[in-house]
Amino acid sequence: MKRKTFLLALALLGCTLVHAQEKSPKLVLQMDKPGVTVSPTLYGLMTEEINYSYEGGLYAQLIRNPSFKDEVRGRGHQGWQPFFAPGKPAYWSLCDSLASDMMIDRNEGINSANNVSLCLNVKESDKATGIINDGFWGFPVRPKTTYNGSMYVKTDATDSPALTVSLESLDGKTVYASTQITGLSGEWKKYSFSFSTSDKVVPTKDTHFRIAVGSAGKYWFTRVTLFPPTYNNRPNGLRPDLMTMMRNMNPKFLRLPGGNYLEGNTFADRYNWKATIGDPDLRVGHNSPWGYRSTDGLGLLEYLEWTEDIGAEPTLAVFAGYVLNGDHLAGDYIKPFVQDALDEIEYVIGGTDTKWGAQRAKDGHPAPFKLQYVEIGNEDFFDRSGSYPGRFKQFYDAIKAKYPQLGIISTVDEKSLRGVKADIIDEHYYRDAASMYRNAFQYDSYNRKGPKIFCGEWATREGSPTTNMNAALGDAAWMTCMERNSDILIMASYAPMFVNVNKGGMQWESDLIGYNALNSYGSPSYYAQSMFGNYLGDKVVPVAGENIPKFELPQSKEEKQRGMNPSSVPEIYYVATKNSKTGMVYLKVVNVVGTPQKVSIAFEGDVKIASK
Repeated sequence: MKRKTFLLALALLGCTLVHAQEKSPKLVLQMDKPGVTVSPTLYGLMTEEINYSYEGGLYAQLIRNPSFKDEVRGRGHQGWQPFFAPGKPAYWSLCDSLASDMMIDRNEGINSANNVSLCLNVKESDKATGIINDGFWGFPVRPKTTYNGSMYVKTDATDSPALTVSLESLDGKTVYASTQITGLSGEWKKYSFSFSTSDKVVPTKDTHFRIAVGSAGKYWFTRVTLFPPTYNNRPNGLRPDLMTMMRNMNPKFLRLPGGNYLEGNTFADRYNWKATIGDPDLRVGHNSPWGYRSTDGLGLLEYLEWTEDIGAEPTLAVFAGYVLNGDHLAGDYIKPFVQDALDEIEYVIGGTDTKWGAQRAKDGHPAPFKLQYVEIGNEDFFDRSGSYPGRFKQFYDAIKAKYPQLGIISTVDEKSLRGVKADIIDEHYYRDAASMYRNAFQYDSYNRKGPKIFCGEWATREGSPTTNMNAALGDAAWMTCMERNSDILIMASYAPMFVNVNKGGMQWESDLIGYNALNSYGSPSYYAQSMFGNYLGDKVVPVAGENIPKFELPQSKEEKQRGMNPSSVPEIYYVATKNSKTGMVYLKVVNVVGTPQKVSIAFEGDVKIASK
């Protein structure tokens, strides 16, 4: 047999590698032993509306409360209990309260989805007044940038009514970009506009959006939107810097819409995909489980185009009849939701000769998307009614009958399914770094004859708002386990992915990517995962570790309760894969202690390593 030449790429996290003395740690790559096939969908992404991930985050629309459905909340007479101030729009304020007043009008909407508006009553014609929007903790102003916006307006003013829209500094002294809207009338009309900043503008987020009015009279507004440039210049699109960061992770799938956002607190607030497609001006929006409103501007089609733009495939989670307050439906009552799931799958992969494939084409995407996996519900192990196996079976049977090629994912384990068949089990793990070290061999002992595993949510939760270096080491140790066992663990996605780092923007700490209105950054965990996702072969290379030192972790709560000794875990974690076509071998080594490690690398088998 001809001797093969291999290239070796080392991915190191927290490591120093030098030639080692005898008895030092040694990694032996067993090139002559067959390794398991690496799942082609191993590393992906998970997303949901949490931490202002979409509104004020990935969804590039900059106006907060664009349809005036959010009303002011404040401190009530019983202390900190919130109350509503009916009629006062949240995140909007008057430029001059002496010259005007404003109130939400519930009788002057543009359609059934957006059936309210803001009425601005301008009392004095000789004073410029108007309204200001705070945005999501400011607006991103950059040099030589064009912003596109729109709004629905009507007025009873007769004195040549016109509007001036602008981005300006918080004190109003600096106008970064502005334009006029003319031709207003007594009938609702949608006005589109654009304005640009100069090349001398210094980037800032300390700004607001202003609509100024110069004539007395009443003005009604709704669906006020403003977009900066979007990724791939898609209309109603997504934020370029965050999209680029995701694409650079080389993800193979995106689990959507993911998490609690799928279920909602009530049936009325579930993710109703049919209400998120078509014209954004006809989307009603809904309350997310994390305490703020989703406009549904980022709807199902935008999700699917998102996956397309980052080179991934959707992993579709469908609503399964259970909501977070514990309400659920079963038996015949679940049938409409089963049909809704079939319709949703048809929207994703159906041809244009199908009802929902034709709707997708009408919405602007004639070609079907790729889809391999469908998940039934989310974290249904929280459903104490025991209804999930029955609900799951109805979805499984119906989807398999129409789409036998799809893999169906359960959100509870095989035992909890009580004999009901599932293709894949979704497991979730949120741990600290020490627990990740303890469990870094978990999948080595899994039964290979059972369902495949999808680690649909996992994270080392240390650091706030984004993770720290210790969390990145915990993540990396855990990823060596998943990668080594990617014959059974076929997909994995970290959560949560995004956090708006402004005060009030976070509901869940220890997140992957942080941002404000202007800037974004990756946490140490982000860079660890990018390293793992970008350096991956298609075959696992078995690695034998020799003389690997161990250290003792602080005693865990479980160890204390059971009277166990503290855990001893390795100081070094590792995994190797190879690209069977190019001969490239990727060796990943993780040093989880604070001192350099002297590690030697050796090879077994009739191999030759390239000199460069």
